[in-house]
Amino acid sequence: MKQLLALDWGTSSLRGALLDTQGQVLQERAFARGILTVAPGEFATVFEANFGDWMRATGTFCLIAGMAGSQQGWKEATYCTCPAGFDEVAAHLAWITPRRIAIVPGLRCENEGGLDVMRGEEIQVFGALQLLGLQDGLLVLPGTHSKWVDVRAGQITHFATFMTGEFYALLRQHSILARTLPEGDGDTDWEAFDQGVALALRSHSSLLHTAFSVRTLSLFGRMAAASRPSYLSGLVIGEEIRTQCLVTGDRVILVGSDGLTQRYARALAQRHVSVLRAGAEATWRGLWALAQTIHRETS
Repeated sequence: MKQLLALDWGTSSLRGALLDTQGQVLQERAFARGILTVAPGEFATVFEANFGDWMRATGTFCLIAGMAGSQQGWKEATYCTCPAGFDEVAAHLAWITPRRIAIVPGLRCENEGGLDVMRGEEIQVFGALQLLGLQDGLLVLPGTHSKWVDVRAGQITHFATFMTGEFYALLRQHSILARTLPEGDGDTDWEAFDQGVALALRSHSSLLHTAFSVRTLSLFGRMAAASRPSYLSGLVIGEEIRTQCLVTGDRVILVGSDGLTQRYARALAQRHVSVLRAGAEATWRGLWALAQTIHRETS
């Protein structure tokens, strides 16, 4: 393998990076060509149009993470059962072109809510640990569907999904609370955010109860309209963190955008939990490390 074409092909976007043999990023590209924009049978055409020139270089190998491996994607990659590390993931690749282009499988695990799944986040987890030089940790990937992931000895042993971002959007746009909120979120009001987190953490009930405080704060003029989206964000993130088995002095690894990881770091601080962070580069590092495993096994 002379170079790796690493792709993150999600629901709404397509990102790619060309990496050298040391895992360093040579070039990056991004397109609004998530799988929902691609008609059945057209994935190869979209791939060629956007990354064909990179693939024509002799020895280039391509790994694709994310929803391209779903039933609606290019080719379904069967979920790999936890516990799973690089070896298990490498053994379950869905090959588009043998030894040339492959889709990374997602992961599945059993928990009290039944089955849980992820596609793409597993690569971010592996990459974040590689970047930080760790083999163990509790990782949090904030987003529309946040993931809390336990890793031991380089294997993902368990994870759980929380629909935090989606619930925020539903409450923000489609509940009675929307009538008390401004049209846009605006700049974050950190005092209001912290207030929302604090209420969620100390509450003996749940978000079903605390969310109504957004309306009562409006009714009695106790919080400016511009601050309420930040307060609501604090409530939903605080609710997610309230349910976790954390103790003072624990450490969490946050993987994601600066904006979201900053919010989670502030919320976790209220439970006296420290954080490490990794950003979008975790995906490229995870795919590069997986490529090394694949080529060791096939060489």
